[in-house]
Amino acid sequence: MDLVIARPEGLYCPPGDFYIDPWRPVERSVITHAHGDHARTGNEHYLAAAPGEGILRSRLGQDINLQTLAYGESITHHGVKLSLHPAGHVLGSAQVRLGYQGEIWVASGDYKVEPDGTCEPFEPVRCHTFITESTFGLPIYRWQPQSEIFAGINEWWRSNAAAGKASVLFAYSFGKAQRILHGIDSSIGPILVHGAVEPLNRVYREAGVRIPETHYAGDFKKTDPALRSALIVAPPSAGGSTWMRRFGEFSDAFASGWMMLRGTRRRRGVDRGFALSDHADWPGLLWAIENTGAERVMVTHGSVAVLVRYLRELGLDAQGFSTEYGDEEDDAAVKTEPEPESTGGASS
Repeated sequence: MDLVIARPEGLYCPPGDFYIDPWRPVERSVITHAHGDHARTGNEHYLAAAPGEGILRSRLGQDINLQTLAYGESITHHGVKLSLHPAGHVLGSAQVRLGYQGEIWVASGDYKVEPDGTCEPFEPVRCHTFITESTFGLPIYRWQPQSEIFAGINEWWRSNAAAGKASVLFAYSFGKAQRILHGIDSSIGPILVHGAVEPLNRVYREAGVRIPETHYAGDFKKTDPALRSALIVAPPSAGGSTWMRRFGEFSDAFASGWMMLRGTRRRRGVDRGFALSDHADWPGLLWAIENTGAERVMVTHGSVAVLVRYLRELGLDAQGFSTEYGDEEDDAAVKTEPEPESTGGASS
């Protein structure tokens, strides 16, 4: 029996009678991390890694029926031994290890292999079958070291500040925004954040992650001199909205692995693109798969066909899994804040 199969509700473990990151409401769910395409409302019971509790409750509701496990701690449910292991993606992200009748499966959720200081680093887990994402599963995707990306962001911010322009950096409000705030040089100038970002900063700080002082962008008026040297971190949905008017003259940039593609930068219409991703690149995916020792690999969301074909050429039993995972965060669902009044003052 396969330990995980695809059902209309999501990835299902038949002997354990539970789902992993279901996309429709179910009775029992195991959640790899709190991004909206993996953690959804409506499940009767949630199981997740303990470091992600604050984020899950912040996003799904304080009163969800949530059980947590420390990384490496195991429980047995209907004969299936289950444990959660660091995925290195975002705060609280986990791989799900399942053991049943001598067979070991690992479902990775989303992961990256370069440690970043905002979450537990990725930990390869030995298994017979590995379920891997393939968001950036093409050979063209090879990330620069994050230290070089942060140096580029700092240089762009300094240059804008010297020219008296605000720096607006678009990034997903959960995970990417906090990783940027943790990695940049906060001495360059004041840091302002969108209302979708600050509550998650608070959860990261409470989890012991160093996030520099940030200010709510809505408290600043267009005439405030602090804006001329400020870095403003906002979700991508804020781009092109009336919310942006409060910053006067600014330079904008987008932080995402998709920024490796010139066409994506052009479509976004931003001044700069920083290829910073919370997913594994092509070498990272191959390294992770090799270090599981798995002979069978199930590939989900992303460049499935390309990675499957490559793994088969390596002699592995590889196949694709159809899922409904997608963007980490639905841009359209992140409401931008009220537009500033015509006088230039920021709305509350």
